[in-house]
Amino acid sequence: MRILLTFLTCLLACGGALAQETVDIREWEVPYENSRPRDPFAKNANDVWFVGQRTGYLARLDSATGEFTKVELKEGSGPHNLIVGSDGIVWYAGNRTALIGRYDPATGETEEIPMPDAAARDPHTLVFDDGEKNIWFTLQGANMMGRLNIASRKVDIIPSKTERARPYGIKMAPDGSVWVALFGVPKLGRIDPETLALTEINLPRAETRPRRLEVTRDGRVWYVDYAKGMLGVYDPKTEEIEEWQMPQGEGARPYGTAADASGRIWIAASGVSPNVFLGFDPASEEFFSATDIPSGGGTIRHMHYHQPSGAVWFGTDTNFVGRAIVEPQGD
Repeated sequence: MRILLTFLTCLLACGGALAQETVDIREWEVPYENSRPRDPFAKNANDVWFVGQRTGYLARLDSATGEFTKVELKEGSGPHNLIVGSDGIVWYAGNRTALIGRYDPATGETEEIPMPDAAARDPHTLVFDDGEKNIWFTLQGANMMGRLNIASRKVDIIPSKTERARPYGIKMAPDGSVWVALFGVPKLGRIDPETLALTEINLPRAETRPRRLEVTRDGRVWYVDYAKGMLGVYDPKTEEIEEWQMPQGEGARPYGTAADASGRIWIAASGVSPNVFLGFDPASEEFFSATDIPSGGGTIRHMHYHQPSGAVWFGTDTNFVGRAIVEPQGD
């Protein structure tokens, strides 16, 4: 494996000026106090679902009116993440109840799909495959990954090869393979969707802790190193890795990520106050945009890109749901 390390000058941390491009960010204060709203998923430009991890609910924001609708979950659910299908069904990770939940907004009915193994205790982050036939997911504390077949409700569990690997962020690649950030170790994971075989890829620095990742149309896997404030990319075709130091330095604590339709990478620097919403352009290999989060952010843990509206959605520990317009749409 060939490794390329590129360290950009820490302009912000050293008092210089990053390119001054900013994006339009708007936030809506969530009316459910201290609930840790997180992981919003946009069904369309206005209809956005998210979870309240701390107090246990699903909620919908109508961003056109500012109206919130709340769906209470059973006590102790600890919902961690959700995704919304093209049919409008909301799927969520019951992080403290060892299940994946299905909520139908049309009927108000909730279905709970338990894990088949008692050790698979904490479903974490979910992602649909192409065609929405399966949901792939991570289980951080259990050190596992999984696949839920939506039609049959069958759940397959895939153990990590490395102890305390802490599978975290998860994304699909254009070729159908599944990529996972192994937060507890300096590794990425690749799952073969047909055989469920897991391959682990070593990252160049022992201290690296990849937390979230994105896979762009060219198949390259972009990851953020939460421990040392780096952005990295792995090319499966060449097995090369290249890394860039974030402008905020080692204390950037990059967390939530998104990739837009142009292949640009958007990152929340959660280690600074206020959090900073950063853009990185793979074509120029530069951080080209930096925007402070109006509410401060606290910590932005996950982000979702809605291509039709050119928007990246995020939740904050300061009890807001936010939207950043990264690709303004024409009239």
